[in-house]
Amino acid sequence: MAGTFVTLEGIDGCGKSTQAQRLVEALGEAGVEVVALREPGGTAISEKIRALLLDPANAEMADECELLLYEASRAQLVRQVIQPALERGAVVVCDRFYDSTYGYQFGGRGLDRQLVDTCNALGSCGLDPDATVVFDLEPEVALSRATKGGADRLEAEGIAFQERIRAAYLQLAQEQPDRVRLVDAVGTPDEVFERLLAALADVLPMPPEGEEA
Repeated sequence: MAGTFVTLEGIDGCGKSTQAQRLVEALGEAGVEVVALREPGGTAISEKIRALLLDPANAEMADECELLLYEASRAQLVRQVIQPALERGAVVVCDRFYDSTYGYQFGGRGLDRQLVDTCNALGSCGLDPDATVVFDLEPEVALSRATKGGADRLEAEGIAFQERIRAAYLQLAQEQPDRVRLVDAVGTPDEVFERLLAALADVLPMPPEGEEA
């Protein structure tokens, strides 16, 4: 495909959503067509699934049900939005993608990795990101940020859950260094954004600083 697919990952409260917004704005200012998405969500169907997944009232949800709902939401997003955007040459910036399922359902929930990988292949419709940035932050710091206004169903799982997710992300970065880039999320938003741009310098169609697009 002609476009570029970038995904941002990390535990809850790591700052990735803030950085995703900044990246989208920078790409737009550079004259690049950019499509900003989040997971789960991004389509009418996917947003309804998101509401089910994050509702604290659904505490009885089975791990396998959770896994399949994420994949259903993802498949709809890929077919309806991501693939068409890439085909017309846009840059797609997605706040979470299948690596979140690896982190949360394999790392956090402890589901079988082969099962998660197989489901991810189905849910992504075979689409892989060109580059993935994982924002790394201590779980205690991140979770305190994430739950300031209350906790959703996953944030309510607590610190041990987040620690397992972080460990899974770190393992992934070691296994797939060409695609998965680890960025230190400690520091000011400006400092973290500079690290983000450096991590994506080889894939983003942005002009050098100071030049016009």
